[in-house]
Amino acid sequence: MVDVIETEALRRTALEHLWMHNQDWVRMAEEGGPPIVVEGSGIRVTDSEGNSFIDCNGGYASVNLGYGRTEIADAVREQMHRLVYFPQGSTTEPVIRLLEKLAEVTPGSLERSWPVTGGSEANETAVKIARAYHKRRGEAGRYKIISRKGSYHGATGAVMWMGAASHADYGPSFPGMVYAPQPNHLSREFGRETASECAVRCAEAVEKLIEYHGADTVAAVIAEPIASHGTEGPKAAPGEEYWPMLRQICDRHGVLLIADEVVCGFGRTGKWFGVEHFGVVPDLMTVAKGLISSYLPMAAAIATREVADAFAGEENIFRQSLTFGGHPVTATAALRNIEIIESEGLVENSAETGAYMLEQLTSLREDHPIVGDTAGLGLMIGVGLVKDRETGERFGKEVKLADRLTESFRREGLFLRAGDGGVNFSPPLCITRAEVDEIVAGVDRSLGAVERQLSIR
Repeated sequence: MVDVIETEALRRTALEHLWMHNQDWVRMAEEGGPPIVVEGSGIRVTDSEGNSFIDCNGGYASVNLGYGRTEIADAVREQMHRLVYFPQGSTTEPVIRLLEKLAEVTPGSLERSWPVTGGSEANETAVKIARAYHKRRGEAGRYKIISRKGSYHGATGAVMWMGAASHADYGPSFPGMVYAPQPNHLSREFGRETASECAVRCAEAVEKLIEYHGADTVAAVIAEPIASHGTEGPKAAPGEEYWPMLRQICDRHGVLLIADEVVCGFGRTGKWFGVEHFGVVPDLMTVAKGLISSYLPMAAAIATREVADAFAGEENIFRQSLTFGGHPVTATAALRNIEIIESEGLVENSAETGAYMLEQLTSLREDHPIVGDTAGLGLMIGVGLVKDRETGERFGKEVKLADRLTESFRREGLFLRAGDGGVNFSPPLCITRAEVDEIVAGVDRSLGAVERQLSIR
């Protein structure tokens, strides 16, 4: 364990040199941060001062196996002793074995993978494949990409502009970005619609966009099976009509359907992939996070046989080279990760323990008036926070609800960040019911403490 003196020195060094994700080092310094984590096992981590916390979101909804899986470390070490990279124009056994496994576990004819190092790269690759696919079919004018407002598909070039997020620092925006509504009935964007009504309306909106822009200009629609980002609060799974309608609409207009499974994939939603809840096979699927449980950087864009075959032959090569794409060491880690998910039944545990966790979090509504809607599939769960349940009104920024709750969670031993509109949970898939009870008890106490601060009964 790092001693207290070294911890303070490390913090000062971090504040001087580290540029963290969406963090301001001035505020971090004022709050005594950043926290420095030194060890992890299962769903728990230990900081440099010896404090233990439950990581309620498994990194970035990505440490699906949990921390401290020595089986992966051992496999990586063995592979690094054998071979750490490969000559140009060659490949390696671990990569071949991994991609064979991906073809086995993914639905339908999703059979050919382009390995990359992260979700942003995977989605960039999928968009490039979609545009290049249409060009090879004599439809070079198809370049527009339809995404959904409030979604997040990555932080690089084109994908940064998907979801209609504001990126004023990086303008002008990437050309060809078109935005459809989210099929989340809990957002009340269209009033008090049912999940089915919202699903149909939002799918029809995609078709109207294709018709408005002209099908001959649209390359692809990209969407997460269940949204993991967007407005704060619970992201309800779309009504069962949405994805089958989306598949039919894309087929009708010759548009490719891309499923972003970066968060949903590898058991997060209680099935291997989120699209399996809806019986739909996309043309392209992107995976990351749970593919390797964040033990090393690894991701992939996976195409159906029909899409991939457009790139067969010397004149049709998909021209892209990424130095660390198809790395034998990361492939070894990913393959071992998938084997553990299978052997320990973690997809099934996600479904069963996730249902229990949703039930327990929903029960908090009885004692806490600020708890609004709850929703989730598997271990992908959201709890809404509201000032008024009937209207869905949220607390104003001046209340600093997110800061109050996040601080209270930390005192309860929970690494869990709240937003002003809700709290999301995506713990490792190895979580037990007893650990769920521990999290829910800490959330219960935190909600009570904040309600007392705000004089809410």
